Amino acid sequence: MGCRTLCFGFFCVLFAYCVYTPVPENIEEPWKVRFIDALVKMTSFVGTLFENIGLMKYEEVFSVIAAAHYTKPISDENITVIDTNFSDIPVRLYLPKRKSERQRPAVIYIHGGIFVFGSCKMSTSDDLNRWTANKLGAVVVGIDYRLAPQYRFPTALEDCVFASKFFLQDKVLAEYGVDPSRICVMGDSSGGTLAAAVVQLLQNDPEFKDRIKAQALIYPGLQLIDTFLPSYQDYKHGPVLTREVIIKLACLYLTEDETLPQALLKNEHMPEESRHLFKFVNWSDLLPEKYKKNHVYTEPIFGKLNASYVALMDHRLFPLLANDSQLQSLPRTYILTCEHDIIRDDGLIYVTRLRNVGVQVTHDHMEKGIHGAISFTRAPVFLHSGLKMIDKYISWLEENL
Repeated sequence: MGCRTLCFGFFCVLFAYCVYTPVPENIEEPWKVRFIDALVKMTSFVGTLFENIGLMKYEEVFSVIAAAHYTKPISDENITVIDTNFSDIPVRLYLPKRKSERQRPAVIYIHGGIFVFGSCKMSTSDDLNRWTANKLGAVVVGIDYRLAPQYRFPTALEDCVFASKFFLQDKVLAEYGVDPSRICVMGDSSGGTLAAAVVQLLQNDPEFKDRIKAQALIYPGLQLIDTFLPSYQDYKHGPVLTREVIIKLACLYLTEDETLPQALLKNEHMPEESRHLFKFVNWSDLLPEKYKKNHVYTEPIFGKLNASYVALMDHRLFPLLANDSQLQSLPRTYILTCEHDIIRDDGLIYVTRLRNVGVQVTHDHMEKGIHGAISFTRAPVFLHSGLKMIDKYISWLEENL
């Protein structure tokens, strides 16, 4: 009993410390954000503790918590929900029941989770896809791609590409009453990374060119070749998503070698031959002035990491590394970024680069928003900012799809 009491007291003190961690002054619903931030930091602490004592891997703690929020495919009076497979990839389908006089639009949804946890079956993803199907009368396809570290790059991307190509077949679209000219690919966080890569690959594939009308990226992470962008420095301790957590988990998509995340934290992980790629992410040229603040651009250290990871230079992993000719053919794009988000600058730079090559871009920036807000739209942690983001996204779809 004494040990349990001691442990309980310790975690209460730790939670209290996390709750009272300062958050930016102009953040919306600050106490709720503090609570969410504390939960994430506690999860990270428990993951580290469990890994050190050999009880569970760090990333498995996040996976277990996410799995507790998985839902079953429950249909309602408006939507038929079905779990099935596309090209052997598990997907969840949302099919509106009300009759439509014309073919329906469709949204291919790719969930976040830093490549290692999460599912399109999680409650908040399920809510989002139901709202989308209801509001737009759209068919929604949630892709349940395989996760790291069991399945490394490019498995998750290949799953999303294969499932998308399966859905884009004329006979499949006809089966679900989908208009081939009204299809959007959407993703949030690392799902936005995958969505951006999927659209780039499909648009540059002669068989599927122009089959995607739109892409929607919600606070996407689009690069990790420069981890000293202003937002990576300003929000390295969060709220919610910290530099240490994102780097530790994202690296598992490539390797379990601990030297890679250590090098990433120091911004000395890229090989010498990658120097030419930094023009695509050079924030001193591509970031709007208001977000540069007092930061001074410093070039990363090249060639310091002994191990070589060719994937770090692959635009399929980091969509911001695609050249201008690959970007200029992309469809109309919606990008939502949040001010208080470590990967804010990834989205901002993508907006600049897409506009520079003539892509039609709608950009919503949430000045008081945080990363992951649309994943906190259920009690007990209910963020109104998350609902605002969803409303903005769905309104854009109504006008553009």
